[in-house]
Amino acid sequence: MTNSLHFLSPLDGRYADATAPLRDHFSEFAFLRDRLRVELDFLAALSKTGLARPLSDSESAQIESISTNFSDANAESILAFERQTRHDVKAIEYFIQSKLKSTSLQDVIPWIHFGLTSEDTNSLGQALALKESHDKIILPALYSLLSALCSFSLRHKSIPMLARTHGQFAVPTTLGKEFAVYIARLKKTHDEIAAHKFEAKLTGAVGNFNALQVAAPNVDWISFSQEFVASFGLEPNLLTTQILPYDNWIRYFDLIRLTNSILIDFSQDIWRYISDGVLKQAVVAGEVGSSTMPQKVNPIDFENAEGNLGVANSLFAHYAQKLTVSRLQRDLSDSTVRRTFGTALGHSLLAWINFQRGLTRIAPDEEKLKGELNAHWEVVAEGAQTILRAAGKSDAYESLKEQTRGRVLTEADYKTWCDAIDVDDKTREKLKALSPESYLGLAVEITDSVIASTCGASTQSARSR
Repeated sequence: MTNSLHFLSPLDGRYADATAPLRDHFSEFAFLRDRLRVELDFLAALSKTGLARPLSDSESAQIESISTNFSDANAESILAFERQTRHDVKAIEYFIQSKLKSTSLQDVIPWIHFGLTSEDTNSLGQALALKESHDKIILPALYSLLSALCSFSLRHKSIPMLARTHGQFAVPTTLGKEFAVYIARLKKTHDEIAAHKFEAKLTGAVGNFNALQVAAPNVDWISFSQEFVASFGLEPNLLTTQILPYDNWIRYFDLIRLTNSILIDFSQDIWRYISDGVLKQAVVAGEVGSSTMPQKVNPIDFENAEGNLGVANSLFAHYAQKLTVSRLQRDLSDSTVRRTFGTALGHSLLAWINFQRGLTRIAPDEEKLKGELNAHWEVVAEGAQTILRAAGKSDAYESLKEQTRGRVLTEADYKTWCDAIDVDDKTREKLKALSPESYLGLAVEITDSVIASTCGASTQSARSR
């Protein structure tokens, strides 16, 4: 079935274009290809130990070509073997045997999958998929989102707005600074994701190298395992049961889950800003916001992001719960769960793309923001009472509380109070200098610092625009 309208998963149907890059790492084809690569590389590595005979240059090229030229037809051949064996890794072994028969490599067939367990092949294949998708897709997508956020925050770093705590008007902030808070949070998870090293194992049926050691005790199998796993850019774990402890992979997923949780928080804030009218949305010709209400422009990119982030995180949470548990030396309940890694990462990637697209369609309504600020002069009460405290007024807080709690003050109300209060002229000048539009603290400086540490030189070009 090739028509995407009939696919079960929306990642392969409705959202196929956005998530397509992950197919090269987490599709069934990719899993077969990567495990085939592991088995063939293992055969080549054995030939260098003196166990299997040395391979000629043409034979090495022939083995490599089986992996590099892996095709849909080859994958179908492996699946045909699996229908007979009902074992996916044994099917790969039989496929390799079929490729080497009637060639000069027929005599090395006994060395295919020599001394291994299927989980040696599987852990290496899946760790390779996680590593390569991390390097090529996940990390660049997250940095692209961070860069877009930096650009937005930088453009609007000085635009004042009313902040809210407990849902109530608090004190002024800037739009750029509120975005910078999320940028700083995301930068931390981005950096930890970037630094993550993926583990894999080659340790045999219960983690003791039993078969390899009894067949060839003269080989240093621990060193061989370390070097072989490291050849894929992975970290060897030598202390395992039949399966790799998945703690290392789960740490990676937990970092993405935290990233997604931060973005859920962010999506909901942006949704509220749009709902309150302080962020306005672009009106795109031809688009429809409602089947019945023609006036509507909906924040669908942020809503879509929020939904997909939740789906992804439910899977990541299950990984943390399920993959840390395996009966005795192993049970098979992990296998089917691991096949969903692409789904969790796909919903994450889709959400990040939607969120970034949403950013291109919002802008502050500066008139609305200014109007809100100037309608609520009571929000400078914090600054006023702090000025009074510095001037030695012991009842500063109580005085401002009496004037402002539960009340809305106009500029005239506030200035009248400034004129009436018993303070020296210097203090009075400080009080009168306060305004909702200027009472911003170090919001701009904080924003600049966050953007510089997150996006570095790339922010310079944004400034010049």
